[in-house]
Amino acid sequence: MRILIVEDEVNLAEALTQILKKNHYSVDAVHDGQTGLDNALSGIYDLLLLDIMLPGMDGITLLKTIRAEGIAEFV
Repeated sequence: MRILIVEDEVNLAEALTQILKKNHYSVDAVHDGQTGLDNALSGIYDLLLLDIMLPGMDGITLLKTIRAEGIAEFV
């Protein structure tokens, strides 16, 4: 399973990444909404962990944009 973490608090994103990797997940982390959207639209992720308050684009807008693109795997 490939997971994308979109979290602006770098220490929290790193901690989550380490925990998930120790449990044999493939994990990428980004720290702003626009980069999160770009990565999510790649279609390679099975799960998104989104923060709501992000720089550039908040998590709710990011999720609405993904849904508008017709990607429903994350719903």
